[in-house]
Amino acid sequence: MAMTSKIPSGVRWLKEPEPEQAADQERVESTVREIIGAVRSRGLEAVRHYSEALDHWSPADFRVDENAIAAAYEAVGEQGVADIRSVYDNVRGFALTQLRALTPVEVESRPGITIGHRLLPVRSVGCYVPGGQYPLIASVHMQVATARAAGVKRIVACAPPRGEGGIWPATLVAMHLCGADEIYCLGGVQALAAMAFGAGDLEPVDMLTGPGNVYVAEAKRQLFGMVGIDLPAGPTEILIIADASADPEMVACDLLGQAEHGPTSPAHLVTDSEALADAVGEAMTSQLEQLATGPIAGEAWRRRGAIALAESPEQMVAYADWFAPEHLEVMTQDPGWYHDRVSQYGSIFLGEESTVAYSDKAVGTNHTLPTGGAARYTGGLWVGKFIKVVTYQRLTREGSNFIAPLAGRIANMEGMQAHAATGARRLEKYQTS
Repeated sequence: MAMTSKIPSGVRWLKEPEPEQAADQERVESTVREIIGAVRSRGLEAVRHYSEALDHWSPADFRVDENAIAAAYEAVGEQGVADIRSVYDNVRGFALTQLRALTPVEVESRPGITIGHRLLPVRSVGCYVPGGQYPLIASVHMQVATARAAGVKRIVACAPPRGEGGIWPATLVAMHLCGADEIYCLGGVQALAAMAFGAGDLEPVDMLTGPGNVYVAEAKRQLFGMVGIDLPAGPTEILIIADASADPEMVACDLLGQAEHGPTSPAHLVTDSEALADAVGEAMTSQLEQLATGPIAGEAWRRRGAIALAESPEQMVAYADWFAPEHLEVMTQDPGWYHDRVSQYGSIFLGEESTVAYSDKAVGTNHTLPTGGAARYTGGLWVGKFIKVVTYQRLTREGSNFIAPLAGRIANMEGMQAHAATGARRLEKYQTS
């Protein structure tokens, strides 16, 4: 998160995150701009250049064929495929439940004036599945299964290669099982630019979705407007609100569960118990020594980790809303009290029994969530992100005669005489016919 303001009064850091460097962001922006510009002007040739330079990947065709998909199913095995299908059922089921909450509306606001809205799915979507340090599987479900539930007609899925084998087999199986129409083995900025502008046989899409590293997040920011995007979704974040009743070993475990994503992943604890803060710090040290991904999680904790000591529960709420985290866990005696009061987060996990990993991997809620403070103005990816709410109006002559004078007066106040004339001409015609 970009620390754009001071932490709330009544809160002090026992462990403070390192400040982000402006030069780092400028370098990211410049690199992304260069790649996007090249792909936009040179198409497939530029895509191939950057794929070879950055991922050491330059196949005859970036699109994944049926033989590779069949081989992936074989590699994953019966149990693995069944597990991927179970996650699909959970994610799709929740998306369909959300879809049922969206309804068209129509109302006759005045005699002869009918207004309403329709729900139309986005026509084509490009879903980016990051590969990076780990071959992600559930990220496919969050995007492809949800887009399919929304009724999107064309779904393109991209993921980077992992060595000479291309897309990780389980990721590829998930792409196919969830219903992607086209699958490409492409990574990073060049994948997003290729989906946005088209490259070779890959036709442009209308919307881009998916999480990723700082380069992917910046690419989506720069491409927004030329195509739609779901939301800013960069390096993952977690904030845990914990009081003296919390288990410090569990708190540390969950902080590390997100820190292992990468060295730029923020992991924050805010508590009103200094004893708990000390115990969590000790637990972090001991658990990192035993963790296979300890070098990655440890760097994230050193660089982006924070422990904040608050004077009261109200100040813990203030800290949480200030940070506006992607993931917010509440490990307190009364999680519901905090649930009623916090408002700036991507997804909330209430009580020790709930943990981010459940949502990340299997439970059914969507894990593509806002990062970097974007939770202040948007929620996460959901079926509604793929739905356009488009309005319509249908008037009788009675309705037109009623609204024309009002519309005309407003237009004349604005000096827009041609606007006023469109109503006046109808008023003259309908009143005399």
